[in-house]
Amino acid sequence: MGNTLSRRTLLKRGALLAGGLSFAGGLLNKVQASPIITPHSGYVPAFPEVWNERDYLTDEAVPMKARLSANENPFGPSDKAKKAIEEALPTSYQYPFRSMSDLSKKIADFEKVKQENILLASGSSPLLMAAALYYGKPGSNIITGDPSYADLPSKAERMGVKINRIPLTPEFKLDLDAMEKAIDSNTSLVYICNPNNPTATVLDKDKLKAFCERVSKKVTVFVDEAYIDYLPDPQGTTLIPMASTTPNMIVARTFSKLYGFAGLRIGYVVTQPDIIKKLGLYTEASMSISTTTLQAALASYQDREFLDAALKKTLASKDYLYSVLKKEGYTYVPSSTNFVLFPIKMEGRQFTDEMMKRGVSVRFWKFDNKEWCRVSIGRMDEMEAFAAAFKEIS
Repeated sequence: MGNTLSRRTLLKRGALLAGGLSFAGGLLNKVQASPIITPHSGYVPAFPEVWNERDYLTDEAVPMKARLSANENPFGPSDKAKKAIEEALPTSYQYPFRSMSDLSKKIADFEKVKQENILLASGSSPLLMAAALYYGKPGSNIITGDPSYADLPSKAERMGVKINRIPLTPEFKLDLDAMEKAIDSNTSLVYICNPNNPTATVLDKDKLKAFCERVSKKVTVFVDEAYIDYLPDPQGTTLIPMASTTPNMIVARTFSKLYGFAGLRIGYVVTQPDIIKKLGLYTEASMSISTTTLQAALASYQDREFLDAALKKTLASKDYLYSVLKKEGYTYVPSSTNFVLFPIKMEGRQFTDEMMKRGVSVRFWKFDNKEWCRVSIGRMDEMEAFAAAFKEIS
């Protein structure tokens, strides 16, 4: 094959070469051997050590009553998105060049940034992977919270990058002070998930902004705002304006949550053009998005009638969940997202298995010397199914 590989050839192989290849100096330069992700590794979900397909699939004899394990929005996508998908089908044989530009412009206009600051992709996952590949240089370390969303850190760790996981505060929030103190000369990236997953807690905006202003002068800060649409004031909280003007800062957004696009796959980052060029070496970016998904995103982006209705129903289901937990004598971490984390009274795997036997899927975590359940917020009938199953084993 030689020492030079085309970008398209590498990306078709998912940049996951058997035996591993490390991109020292980028994809356009010499490739050298290194322990990297193998072709058989497949999808690595957050916290793979506690993940199992049993979290998502019931036994054939047990009907799924409530899928509450993946933080999906059961109220979406919107009717406008569904109609746009249908209307896009006749021309779906064409590459969606115009749609890519139209969507990035629509986002740029709303966020008051330039189109050159936006990089689209099929969900935020390919962009997290691109960041893991670019910033996961040999000998470097990445700082993140513990627990926090592990997609980017886990991928970088599998490439040999040291992950410095910083425990949360007593309020189960990311400890920005401790994360800043942990930065050293080998730190290549600080990853912030805000609101955080799995704790559903949100940071003080002013404190986070001040943190990013200081830290970005030393190292790149990646702020993942996947759940920001569930906050009372997303536009007053987002750091997108800051990312569009500040070097060494990236903000990621996704349609997978409140927009209900988890299966349709579309997301983006806002950052400086030079960082977009660097990340673009490691992802097909907008070329990985289908025509139908782009049209659905165009039709539903900032559709306040749908988004507000979905948020209202989410909050109602969450309040119901709170009441169930309180009635059963359980505490919980107050949630700023579409999921709730609470401590449980049995081993996590046993708990999720027992719930699954009753047709309800949830996730579990182990941290802070406790066993925890994370339950996604579903439709009211799903929350009632959760309540019925939970009362049998609580």
